[in-house]
Amino acid sequence: MTATDGYRARRYSPERSAWGRLTARDSVLRRLDWVMVWAALALSAIGTLLVYSATRNRTELNQGDPYYFLLRNILNTGIGLGLAVGAVWVGHRALRGAVPILYAVSVLLTLAVLTPLGATINGARSWIQLGGGFSLQPSEFTKITIALGMAMLLAAKVDAGERLHPDHRTVVEALGLAALPIVIILLMPDLGSVMVLVVIVLAVLLASGASNRWIAGLIGTGVLGCVLIWQLGVLDEYQINRFAAFANPALDPSGVGYNTNQARIAIGSGGLLGSGLFHGSQTTGQFVPEQQTDFIFTVAGEELGFVGAGAIIFLVGVVIWRACRIARESTELYGTIVAAGIIAWFAFQSFENIGMTLGIMPVTGLPLPFVSYGGSSMFAAWIAVGLLQSIKAQRPVSA
Repeated sequence: MTATDGYRARRYSPERSAWGRLTARDSVLRRLDWVMVWAALALSAIGTLLVYSATRNRTELNQGDPYYFLLRNILNTGIGLGLAVGAVWVGHRALRGAVPILYAVSVLLTLAVLTPLGATINGARSWIQLGGGFSLQPSEFTKITIALGMAMLLAAKVDAGERLHPDHRTVVEALGLAALPIVIILLMPDLGSVMVLVVIVLAVLLASGASNRWIAGLIGTGVLGCVLIWQLGVLDEYQINRFAAFANPALDPSGVGYNTNQARIAIGSGGLLGSGLFHGSQTTGQFVPEQQTDFIFTVAGEELGFVGAGAIIFLVGVVIWRACRIARESTELYGTIVAAGIIAWFAFQSFENIGMTLGIMPVTGLPLPFVSYGGSSMFAAWIAVGLLQSIKAQRPVSA
């Protein structure tokens, strides 16, 4: 065999072809966590149907087109999938070097919300209007950049073999990195996003192996901060009313307590199997405000019943369970920390969203990951899935 023949054999062998690389035993596709992917896809598909059910009769929202939100949600999901593929393609390790740039862009976009570019929706100045009916919520992407940025700092010396745990100076630097966007978002004010970011910070510190004194100190600082925020009047009136309605569900049922009362009525009317998709009287009658976003779970409870709502909780649990496996099996601290931050984000935000519809958590305006309508939240959630898949795919494969 000549040298040319040998080159052609290597060039056109199944192992060297595109299909061969995709189907090889150690290919990226085979190393992805397909259970997580299918669970997230199922949540997005169910969410699309629920969004359509909640908006098809809302002429004041859908501009007279019953398929308006349906098509946009499908588009958002498609873009989200593309971003997830991009995150896997680039890889979390390659993104590690770009974290400072991503963090700076995230902070600048968050600051832009406080300028005339920002828009106020439902009492919170959290969006940037892009035109054409599209808007951007930078705080959703801040959840990713904080997890990546803190992981980069906390894991640097550990992954390099210089230390077993991050030192106090590194922890201070990581907390400073997280504090800046958190303070900006608090000024909007977007208390729900701040709560999620604080949970991410705590989870990241726990996963990094930082001293428990830092965790205890942060929890104490958080409690003191909540007291000061309440006493200094940082919260807007509508946020204070939400907490008041949570503390006393019977308070002003036609005013501040209206949302949560109607949400419980809608979920309770569903029974075991629900009234049927697109046949919910509460949903069709438009009794629950913001049903396509904050209160999407009420559509599931009414139209799909206990079984359908339970299926959504189960699928969210599957995503979190598989993420926990990825975090546990990661061979580098950086990957473990990033996964831990995403786990805390998905778990807390899902619990808060579902809990506020059931009346066991205060209303904060947080979407249900993969299910609620919203481009920014959908994009951020799928980017997070892509990062988790990258962490799993890039770990060494055993023989």
